[in-house]
Amino acid sequence: MNRACPAIIGILALAAMAMPAHADVCRVSVEANDLMQFNQKKLEIGSGCSDVELTLHHVGKQPAQVMGHNWVLVRNADVAAVAIAGQNAGRSHNYQPQGDKRIIAATALVGGGETTTVMFSTASLRAGNTYTFFCSTPGHRSVMHGVLVFGDSSTREVAVRESSESPARGNTASPPTPIVAAEHT
Repeated sequence: MNRACPAIIGILALAAMAMPAHADVCRVSVEANDLMQFNQKKLEIGSGCSDVELTLHHVGKQPAQVMGHNWVLVRNADVAAVAIAGQNAGRSHNYQPQGDKRIIAATALVGGGETTTVMFSTASLRAGNTYTFFCSTPGHRSVMHGVLVFGDSSTREVAVRESSESPARGNTASPPTPIVAAEHT
């Protein structure tokens, strides 16, 4: 038994060294409102982010059955097909086709005053590529969409710029200002 202990300790030490020391989770917050607007048109996620935790806040007042919003991330070429499939899936499935491999990440459908969060790995994203995010509620995609840029090699962290005049907060009719939002934890 004494001979086995050093061997086991050695194996455990090698296994611990093979594991990454720290997985960076980046947090992103997006707001949606009753005027069918996201407060951000562009999200930049640094290549140091192994996972993204995206929180969608519906800052409006209308319930989900009247003005529900979600956040769906797909490859640019898949937007139209996923949106159509989502419409066919219906509200009971968050306007998302169940098990659809084209969806990289998606939140639940929320109404005014509600918040939802999704965590997703960046392993399937390619550095330097852009992806499209949109609300898949029928009729919303044409105005509720933006781009996610992954892997800006010049920075590991992306700063959060808050704006108190965000259209999603104030429910103004002006278009949303592009805001970059991601922070390391």
